[in-house]
Amino acid sequence: MIAAKSDNSLHETSICGAAGMSAPTPPSTAAEPAGESLIDYPCAFPVKVMGAKVDGFVHAMTALAQQFDPQFDPATVEIRPSKAGNYLGLTLTIWATSRAQLDGLYLALSAHPMVKVAL
Repeated sequence: MIAAKSDNSLHETSICGAAGMSAPTPPSTAAEPAGESLIDYPCAFPVKVMGAKVDGFVHAMTALAQQFDPQFDPATVEIRPSKAGNYLGLTLTIWATSRAQLDGLYLALSAHPMVKVAL
């Protein structure tokens, strides 16, 4: 499948993960031997982020995503409120190009004061 990115360039869209895997797995903190990645880069990689429903949360998360994927399109963010409406769940689908990029994004999200959970 071919999809247009926000800069009008075309990328072959593939969801990260090995064949047969139903969902991508966040990167582990252990060192990964070369050639043993379960992710075939580059690919679209969905990152789940949860935080309190406060002003600026969505904007802060999209700004973080853009730091690691300059072509990230904020219009693609999926937003789900919690049942009681106190929290928001976001899916940020970035264009993953390397393990280092994903590690950096997860570290930045985990350190952000508005983030409760990043998966």
